[in-house]
Amino acid sequence: MAVKSVSVLGSTGSVGTQTLELLTANPDHYRVVALVAGRNARLLAAQALALRAEIAVINDPAGYDTLRTALAGSGIEAACGPQAVVEAAARGADWTMCAITGAAGLASTLAAIRYGKSVALANKEALVCAGDVVLRAVQTYGATLLPVDSEHNAIFQALADGNRHAVDKIVLTASGGPFRTATHADMAAATPEIALRHPVWTMGAKISIDSATMMNKGLEVIEAARLFNLPSAQIGVLIHPQSVVHGLVYYADGSVLAQLGSPDMRVPIAHTLAWPTRIATAAPKLDLAMVGRLEFSEPDLNQFPALRWAREALQAGGGAPTILNAANEVAVEAFLQRRIGFLDIVGVVADVVEAMGPRTADDLDQVIDLDGEARRRAIAACSRRALVRA
Repeated sequence: MAVKSVSVLGSTGSVGTQTLELLTANPDHYRVVALVAGRNARLLAAQALALRAEIAVINDPAGYDTLRTALAGSGIEAACGPQAVVEAAARGADWTMCAITGAAGLASTLAAIRYGKSVALANKEALVCAGDVVLRAVQTYGATLLPVDSEHNAIFQALADGNRHAVDKIVLTASGGPFRTATHADMAAATPEIALRHPVWTMGAKISIDSATMMNKGLEVIEAARLFNLPSAQIGVLIHPQSVVHGLVYYADGSVLAQLGSPDMRVPIAHTLAWPTRIATAAPKLDLAMVGRLEFSEPDLNQFPALRWAREALQAGGGAPTILNAANEVAVEAFLQRRIGFLDIVGVVADVVEAMGPRTADDLDQVIDLDGEARRRAIAACSRRALVRA
């Protein structure tokens, strides 16, 4: 393998740290250009020193002194602030991991796309809240989007034979999260600690709560529609508690191709990192005999209405997915701060989506404006629900 230059945006998060684990295990194949983090300056500095990055950027200016001091004399450049994050993404690398959570990662993702190389997309919100903008940029600059989410990566692999014209439908699987068999009362009483206990995957707080509400799967349906140019009707969802089958592609001739693997994010990360070749990982190898049985069922939209709201946003188009995503981000944070209940998360999303109605989002400025308005409305909706709970 030729040496590939790489940048990791969101290096201190779950996906970022696992990406760096793979880079550390393959030092002869990769050269690190930029590492970007949100607030954890100490960890970022340690990562930059270990991997000899050209530049380390902390988004929060409060961490700049810590970062700069830790890197003094190393020859590694230090920078801070949102603009520096975008500039680091635009420095140019053969492969960029975009793993900054939420809408905050949109600007840096677009900057990486404009370089016209491979962009590993772990930030699903970029395609959800600004799908048209992102895809136009991909086409304009000739970039390659490589999906990192295990489900989308599975579909990407199952489509590798090039017969997209013969696809009947695709199916994304979902573990069902911690509330797969829970009652309405269980979910109403759920604390953040309970909701964060994912039965299979180890993930960050935001995505863990999204998995618990199944909003994560709803966002993935929207992302899949963008990535694979399919309507909602051709994107299915199945509950699969073993999380072994990550995605399936149904072809017109009756064939079904599925990608299987252990529930370990290092597998899809490694696939995108080495694409179009492959590298070894320390992820446990799948043993179907040990798994024993594979179960599948349809999701209950009464139990998990977030999935229904996401599909409605996809079908509405325009700015609806932007509004949905922004309201959800605010509501999840309010739940984690114990200001609203678990079931209030989707309630807040519904309040905001219904209040704002149909909107357009043809360019980045409109997306940013819509995102801001939806967040303001969601904050107000959370405050109203907090008063009711008090």
